[in-house]
Amino acid sequence: MHEEHTAGAVELQLGQRERAVLGALVSSGGRVVDRDQLRRDAGLDELSPRRCDAILVGIRRALGPGSVVTVRRRGWRLHPDVLAVALAFLSSFG
Repeated sequence: MHEEHTAGAVELQLGQRERAVLGALVSSGGRVVDRDQLRRDAGLDELSPRRCDAILVGIRRALGPGSVVTVRRRGWRLHPDVLAVALAFLSSFG
């Protein structure tokens, strides 16, 4: 189920899994997170490793193409420029 929330002037539509992965990226503090760690931190261990890739596509669609930075052969990190928007969005869920 996707929910719409406004974070600043940005309206975001993210499902529960996307919010969990976004929360894990925010919690990483800008560090690179590999696929397995991202699944664990987001509480999505039951998903296939490649499912995280699809979830990241949804996050990039909502926050912008450069919002999640791919670090080749290491994983991903949240771009610092979108951290405030991501925090505002996640805090709107309580």
